[in-house]
Amino acid sequence: MKSITFKNGDRMPLLGLGTWRAKPDEVYGAVVEAVRAGYRHIDCAAIYGNEKEVGKALHDLFAQGIVSRDELFVTSKLWNSCHAPEDVEPALMRTLSDLGLDYIDLYLIHWPIAFRKGVSMPRSAADLVSLEEIPLEATWEIMEDMATKKLARHIGVSNFGIEALERVQSNACRFPEMNQIEVHPYLQQNRLVDYCYRHGIAVTAYSPLGSRSNAILEDAVLRDIARKHGCTPAQVVLAWLMGREIVAIPKSVHPDRIRENFGALDVSLDVDDRMRIASLDRDARITDGSFAVFEGGPYTRESIWGKE
Repeated sequence: MKSITFKNGDRMPLLGLGTWRAKPDEVYGAVVEAVRAGYRHIDCAAIYGNEKEVGKALHDLFAQGIVSRDELFVTSKLWNSCHAPEDVEPALMRTLSDLGLDYIDLYLIHWPIAFRKGVSMPRSAADLVSLEEIPLEATWEIMEDMATKKLARHIGVSNFGIEALERVQSNACRFPEMNQIEVHPYLQQNRLVDYCYRHGIAVTAYSPLGSRSNAILEDAVLRDIARKHGCTPAQVVLAWLMGREIVAIPKSVHPDRIRENFGALDVSLDVDDRMRIASLDRDARITDGSFAVFEGGPYTRESIWGKE
């Protein structure tokens, strides 16, 4: 399988199965189907509320000899209510317990945003904690400890703009190895992606196929390129991302879609295709962080994303 390589030689598949918004009663079958189809990368997060079911699927796959632990790359994320230094390791241990694993391949700070302990989603500014009270640097220091303790083989961040990345790196002993961000043809984030590459930070694209609201897969350009290559618009988008060395984690619980997405590994786009896709960029963000923006609160869209 196509992959990126970390500095220590570990490989991360360029295509993975996303589990965001996968219902607990659906995610077990999705993970099993994906691994049987050839996926070797599963993207998870504590806040998704389905890590126990993912763990059950992994346990059964291991027990049946379909895949071994060292053949599988598993990512998870630290939620915003666990940024306090004393809460980072317990959060990771809960994730490991739920997934039934001894270590996570990649552990990410989910957002450059802090919530009060015990808050899943904020309802008011009172549920938020400023980055002055719990600095990103303090959270990152414990993330480094998780790597030192080999509870996480690699560490990184998610939804970090350039300013947040610079803040974390300012006093880091170990720089983030990954930034998981929203990337698709309508939000290409070239400035941020280029910054990450210049600083040795790999990039994962979440929501790579967009959403129903922006109908990326109905785009006439993508459909035309798909006809040219005898594939689907989804496969075009995933091939475009992987051709940029961006890891893609499309979510699906439908066996046919899971297999269709995996077929993107066999699609090769040419220069003209890439130029046409580049012309589609329109800064159309799906996930904007507005869930953490309240009047009188410590966060604004600009403070989350920086200058875009």
